[in-house]
Amino acid sequence: MALNDQSTDQALLDAEHELWRTSFSYIKSMAVKAALDLGLADAIDHHGGAATLPQIVDKVKVHTSKVPCLRRLMRVLTVSGVFSIQQHQNVVPPAIANGNGAATSNGNGAATTNGTAAAAEPLYALTPVSRLLVGSRNLISMMSMILDPTFITPFLGIGAWFEHALPDPCIFRQQHGVALWKMAEKDPAFDALINDAMVSDSSFIMEIAIRECGEVFQGITSLMDVAGGLGAASQVISKAFPGMECTVMDLGHVVAKAPTGTAVKYVAGDMFESIPPADAVFIKWVLHDWGHEDCVKILKNCKKSIPSRENGGRVIIMDIVVGAGPSGVKHKELQVLFDLYMTIVDGIERDEEEWKKIFQEAGFSGYQILPVLGFRSIIEVYP
Repeated sequence: MALNDQSTDQALLDAEHELWRTSFSYIKSMAVKAALDLGLADAIDHHGGAATLPQIVDKVKVHTSKVPCLRRLMRVLTVSGVFSIQQHQNVVPPAIANGNGAATSNGNGAATTNGTAAAAEPLYALTPVSRLLVGSRNLISMMSMILDPTFITPFLGIGAWFEHALPDPCIFRQQHGVALWKMAEKDPAFDALINDAMVSDSSFIMEIAIRECGEVFQGITSLMDVAGGLGAASQVISKAFPGMECTVMDLGHVVAKAPTGTAVKYVAGDMFESIPPADAVFIKWVLHDWGHEDCVKILKNCKKSIPSRENGGRVIIMDIVVGAGPSGVKHKELQVLFDLYMTIVDGIERDEEEWKKIFQEAGFSGYQILPVLGFRSIIEVYP
């Protein structure tokens, strides 16, 4: 065989490998969902951050016949970096324990029971990824929403969605027959799924935002958190800046479930109608849900509610700016995946030029992008 034929064959095999890897990406997602459903990270955390499979099985609901399958799931989760393997540990299988439960040595140092060598068990450990699934400020609720069938099944029809002319129903409505926000308004369980996810994300990211760019909140005496849900973001801001009056504005059915007994205030309202006055407006992960014209309308209402730039007025946006932040391939991939994902509500992730056009049409004089939150950025917009 000629060398160039061998080279061509290898290129074909490499391409086949990449096609399979890409097409099988959903298996990784479902493995993460299984880890959430079973509480695997909590089980490992219970043992101090590292545990053998028998120790994990002792803490989760897995049928004994499925333990070998759980080992296969753990192999996927370790290869993908959700967990790691620290070392192998000799473990005596319970089924072969002797009458008094004591293990003996077989002469070469391996533990035995009734002359049977103990099995070498991998010690599965938490990684930085799975540590985001344990503790008080975990991302379980956010990942549970993303991986919920209600959010996944619309993407099975995205190919058919491309065949229809705009404007047509978003892929969520195409699948479920109702818009996402309408379903949330009518279905308390679905509404809770979304609100819990937003609280999870805000509790995680806002403390980082305060540490990385807390100066954007300096000097503000009153802040209006527009479409702020249950107020998790404002709770963090209020604790960091106790002299600031923080108010959350959201739809009536949302603020009706807001927590009480905190420094944060809540008011029912519609950002498309008007926004109560404040020194500054905060909008976290909201504008990517809406098209260009809707964003211009929202920001015009924001501009009406804040003082001039000279008097400290500003809009603080937390959202994705495609192309901003780290230059790695994984970073860019996540941003463009988010962009396609937003077709679920006819939303869009924007690059700087697209944001700039919205700001100009809404009547703002300038902006500053701070790409300090991984795949997301803080944008200060000035009237």
